[in-house]
Amino acid sequence: MPRQVVRAHHANGDALRRGISAIQAEIDVSPDFPPEVEAAAREAAENPKLPELDRTDIPFVTIDPETSLDLDQALHIERDPSPRRGGDAGYVVYYAIADVAAFVEPGGPVDREANRRGETLYGADSKIPLHPKVLSEGAASLLPDQVRPALLWTLRVDSTGEGTDAVVERALVRSRAKLDYQSVQTQIDQGTADEVFTLLREVGELRDRREAARGGISLPLPEQQIIIDGDDWFLGFRSMLPVEEWNAQISLLTGMAAASLMVYGGTGLLRTLPPPAPREVQRLHRTANALDIEWPAEQLYPDFIRSLDPTRPTHAAMVLACTQLLRGAGYVGFDGAVPDQPLHSALASEYAHVTAPLRRLVDRYALEVCVALCAETEVPSWVLDKLPVLPRTMQESGRKAALYESSILALLEAAVLHRHVGKTFPAVVVALANDEGTEGDVVIQEPAIEARVTGGRELRLGTHVTVRLAEADVQARSVRFELA
Repeated sequence: MPRQVVRAHHANGDALRRGISAIQAEIDVSPDFPPEVEAAAREAAENPKLPELDRTDIPFVTIDPETSLDLDQALHIERDPSPRRGGDAGYVVYYAIADVAAFVEPGGPVDREANRRGETLYGADSKIPLHPKVLSEGAASLLPDQVRPALLWTLRVDSTGEGTDAVVERALVRSRAKLDYQSVQTQIDQGTADEVFTLLREVGELRDRREAARGGISLPLPEQQIIIDGDDWFLGFRSMLPVEEWNAQISLLTGMAAASLMVYGGTGLLRTLPPPAPREVQRLHRTANALDIEWPAEQLYPDFIRSLDPTRPTHAAMVLACTQLLRGAGYVGFDGAVPDQPLHSALASEYAHVTAPLRRLVDRYALEVCVALCAETEVPSWVLDKLPVLPRTMQESGRKAALYESSILALLEAAVLHRHVGKTFPAVVVALANDEGTEGDVVIQEPAIEARVTGGRELRLGTHVTVRLAEADVQARSVRFELA
């Protein structure tokens, strides 16, 4: 979906930054670090623990949003000259992950602060980083033309997309280029992309088909996005580019390989999601019926979700209703017995977070487990000590991250709309909020907003309506519409 922006619907960046500062104070977060943490980070940046293995011969590249500097992953893919299972040649995926543990001393100032924060919080241009920028956007980041310590995954994938072998080890790597998704997608579309991206497409599409065959779920929801153009801030909707989806499949491949290592080794940190209760799936069947969307009784819900087209209003409402199946994700640490429920049901697989240690605390610990298991050495005690408490740490940081992002979006929505109170907008009903159907949520394409609507008559899911802006309070960060 192309980015949709109308310049009449914008807000002033300086005023919004003041509002964001107020949000940071409310949530008790700050982009700044205590002086002792910054000092320790600067010293660590100058004195990393470097591995002996040198794999700077691998021509890695990074693919990220254009403005990103905290580069966790670098990628290279080759055809496998010696497939393990015979038949057609497969692929060798090299995935280098920033080695944060090479810089962060367990129990030191940077480590203690990272355990307090849990993860990087994102909101417009006001990021609350997990680590000081001298590390996250400097010495530990896989920036181009810099030799960096990394956790190097070597993943073999057969010609069907199935992972057949995985190992991770510490190595020195060097990225050849910092690339962004849009430019890579353009090169792929024009046929001028490097071979590594041809292979990325092949592996990504194979992995997507395997996900569908496993019964994995992928919700094709357009993303609400804050767009900054000088002093003006806008809202827009965008969908993932194909290259983003293929790249995400490499990350998922790595996370599944990590989880398999942990389950086999009896120690680890898994990202889990319980399977949906039958009553939840039955409720979705009733929603599909209300929207006049055919859902054959024999069709499993993952296949049904994959059949939806979110550009159609009724399907967009159905996709939003399906998000209830993805609630309840969490982490579980174990050392000995594998958890009773180890699966991530949306992926239909065991899974672990190991590909974003610059931005997510749990990844550093999970990576250390995998390195130890591959090397057949003891998992460090500083990792084992945290396995019972990390799930709670990440639950709290996830709550703050969601609150931070939603508060900033609410602020911008109110700021964009406050001059337009009383005006009408075309919208689509995507959710109902009460049994009477007189209150619900609508999506407005311009400006790109999802908001609450009330009315004296019944709302119907998936229908086009005209709504009038009744309230846009910047101080309260609230927006409310009424049926026109």
